[in-house]
Amino acid sequence: MFMMEEATADRIRGCAVGAAIGDALGMPLEFGPRRPLDRLVRDMQPGRIPAGSFTDDTEMALALADSLLAHRPLDAEDLAQRFVAWLEAGPDDVGIHTYNVLSRIAAGERWEGAVHAVQQQRPDSAGNGSVMRCWPVALAHWDDLDPLLADSRLQSRVTHPHAECEAASAFVNATIYYLLRGAPTADAVAQAMELVDMPAPLRAVVEGAPARHRESLVNSGWVRHTVESAVWGLVAHETFEDAVMQVVNLGNDADTAGAVVGALAGAAYGLEAIPSRWRTALQGEWPLRSGVRWHMADLANLADRLAARRDKHGV
Repeated sequence: MFMMEEATADRIRGCAVGAAIGDALGMPLEFGPRRPLDRLVRDMQPGRIPAGSFTDDTEMALALADSLLAHRPLDAEDLAQRFVAWLEAGPDDVGIHTYNVLSRIAAGERWEGAVHAVQQQRPDSAGNGSVMRCWPVALAHWDDLDPLLADSRLQSRVTHPHAECEAASAFVNATIYYLLRGAPTADAVAQAMELVDMPAPLRAVVEGAPARHRESLVNSGWVRHTVESAVWGLVAHETFEDAVMQVVNLGNDADTAGAVVGALAGAAYGLEAIPSRWRTALQGEWPLRSGVRWHMADLANLADRLAARRDKHGV
């Protein structure tokens, strides 16, 4: 029978809801400039879609969650086809690298061939498209580190096989693992860094992130910058609200950095620590173009389902 402490359950729900809230808060600030400290955006605002709406960052995470609910361990082919179905439904936004991979799969290529061909065109491409969506793996494997690390890397390889993308996904989910157990934020980051094999440049960025000055954070679509901003937000601030608000107000790729720090801070502080004004405003559609509206309770329920699921042998 599925049993866990209520504090852990609250953090698991906080991770899922927090990721979507960070995404929605960052949505109207995406591609914009860094906001001055005296003019920070503190509430949900409309952008290209209505206020409180989550974006492709959360939509792809929900596709990953659906795949994990159907297959444990993760089935990469199933995940690739779910991503293609999402693309064909016409999302409001999709990253260029992700689009290039998924469009080839949609045309009939196997995912391995498609992702290899796209990566070969730009071998140094290391975008944040896999780290933005990785949190469902941490919830599905909240009590087992080995499959957490393996599936974190596998979900990245389906679209983003660069070593830094895979390592960043494993690092973020390992950090969530320790946060769910109540580790202080800096300790959780340190434990995850010790556990995960990371390329030296990414490791250096993570190590230096907590001490970075706000003005020096680039917050771009490069996975290094996204992880740097998220770790800074998590460790240099002491509440969910401050962590997420500070990161999304860095502008640039605000929704993606917001989704990553939201997942981390939600795991650190739990669902009840997320401001109610943000929780009540949260909204989105899943599956895309289905007409089914999602709100905070739906994401919390999904988190419970991910954490409760066991494989067919009941293990």
